Amino acid sequence: MLSPLKNSTYARLFAAQVIALLGTGLTTVALALLAYELAGGDAGQVLGTALAIKMIAYVTLAPVAGSLAQFLPRRALLIGLDLARAAFVACLPFVTEVWQLYALIFLMQSCSAGFTPTFQATIPDVLTDEAEYTKALSLSRLAYDLENLLSPTLAAAALLIVSFDALFALNALAFLLSAALVLSVLLPKPQPATETGGAWARVSFGMRAYLASPRLRGLLSLSMAVAAAGAMVIVNTVVYVRDHLGMGEQETAIMLAAFGGGSMLAALSLPRLLANITDRTVMVTGGVVLAAGLAFGILLPSYGWALVLWLAIGIGYSTVQVPVGRLLRRSSSEGDRPAYFAAQFALSHACWLVTYPLAGWLGSKFGLATAFAVLCVLALAATLTTLLLWPSDDPQELEHMHDAHEHEHTHVHDEHHQHEHEGWEGPEPHSHPHRHKPLRHRHAYVIDAHHMSWPE
Repeated sequence: MLSPLKNSTYARLFAAQVIALLGTGLTTVALALLAYELAGGDAGQVLGTALAIKMIAYVTLAPVAGSLAQFLPRRALLIGLDLARAAFVACLPFVTEVWQLYALIFLMQSCSAGFTPTFQATIPDVLTDEAEYTKALSLSRLAYDLENLLSPTLAAAALLIVSFDALFALNALAFLLSAALVLSVLLPKPQPATETGGAWARVSFGMRAYLASPRLRGLLSLSMAVAAAGAMVIVNTVVYVRDHLGMGEQETAIMLAAFGGGSMLAALSLPRLLANITDRTVMVTGGVVLAAGLAFGILLPSYGWALVLWLAIGIGYSTVQVPVGRLLRRSSSEGDRPAYFAAQFALSHACWLVTYPLAGWLGSKFGLATAFAVLCVLALAATLTTLLLWPSDDPQELEHMHDAHEHEHTHVHDEHHQHEHEGWEGPEPHSHPHRHKPLRHRHAYVIDAHHMSWPE
């Protein structure tokens, strides 16, 4: 599991990710306290609005950031976004009005909408071996789970000696350390993007390419199943433990830890499983586990059984989430990878934008059993839809036909570009008008500027 850390570049990037995550976790706690200071009893409404603003920033700005990432130096972009996040979070202690909080949340999460998919798209270029990359994906999932477990504990310890404003300063320091770690590495030079049309074509390319890939349409459907189960856990765990079971804060924390523990257990097991079982089988199984967990939740079990249930949902959650990077890597050319990761980032968060309010509204208006039932139906329908959208016969190489056409874009002389030059075109990769002859051939197939539809 730890062998990817032998790669010094990845080790530093992973350290940057862990430090930034811990800092963000501290801010999550501090934001709740700041919201209460600003709004008192309406703090829940303020936090809910802030969460919605975060998701809107992710959904709308990630595709734009993905298109820009293809043309900017990757290391400089990541460092700049980390520094911007540090500056914005450092402003939070000086907030005196709710609108100021909303504005800073939007600015900070806009930076995250650019940083996270660009960072994720960088890792497969650093770890080119698929087995090592799979382990790195599991390590990343473990980092998220550990952050969920450790950040509240670290925040509680810090609040014994400092005010909650200091947590924002610690997060700013975490972002600065993350930027320093990124500065300390040399990242592989990204390949040029295949899409070279106008601004809208470049911004929309990731979404169009993602939705044109059958296996990624299946991934999007599974993302809805993940969001349905995850929203039920995140939104309603405290309601389940405190209101339904009549228990306290400690039991609530243990329940959330059971979910995180299940997720970590799956993340540790998946590299070996994925070496022998297809991504589709593993991920659909995870979707079934999520739907089954929500179905058992309708019975509103006792605390002991609820712990087992949350553990199972955590296992299903990571079983779907960990292979996502493998799927995006398999489905994209190297130059287009940031656009694909940005599309996944935006579309998956759009699912959460639906399920977060749905879980809260159903639980509040109709009770927890109804919320479990509706989200179970949603997760099951999403998982079954995946079976229809993502064919079980999913080879990497496909035979296909190209019609004759002429266009201009940055290219090298690969199997698609065998043409004469006059001497003015410059060294490869270069851009000039060129013509493609009709061609039928077979190769690893992904959606790019030369393949904008999936072959029948």
